[in-house]
Amino acid sequence: MKKILLFGFLLGCVLQLTAQDIPYIKADQLTRWKNAGNDTLYVLNFWATWCAPCVAELPEFEKLHREYAGQKVKVILISTDFRREVDKKVIPFVKRKKLKSQVVFLDERTPNDWINLVSTDWTGAIPATLIVNKQRGYERFFEKQLSYKELEKAVMDAL
Repeated sequence: MKKILLFGFLLGCVLQLTAQDIPYIKADQLTRWKNAGNDTLYVLNFWATWCAPCVAELPEFEKLHREYAGQKVKVILISTDFRREVDKKVIPFVKRKKLKSQVVFLDERTPNDWINLVSTDWTGAIPATLIVNKQRGYERFFEKQLSYKELEKAVMDAL
């Protein structure tokens, strides 16, 4: 009986993971990316489906993802939508826009608990982008919509 229950539990976990196309992360993941001791440059973009400037700049991040695919540049699109909207809005949006960059959902209830982890300069407005590589001592934060030219310059400065 225990084996049947364990199998059912594991099967349920697997089905839940395959149904969820966007991983849920906690604030401590932001700290891990920010403090990673490797040579990867992390481009962390905070956005939401309801934010017009966020949606407008997503093609710039997708272009960056394509252009730097062979280099140690990791573009991560961090959705700040409401949790209840992930299945109904975020996942269909990501599929419809055919986003190739890694997309995650920041599963935290209180933004004030994690905003300062990203940048003490951040007021909480989106779009916002953190470009960071601790090993190289590089960190730039932007609280605005970025053009590809601005984004690429920041990445090139870091590389």
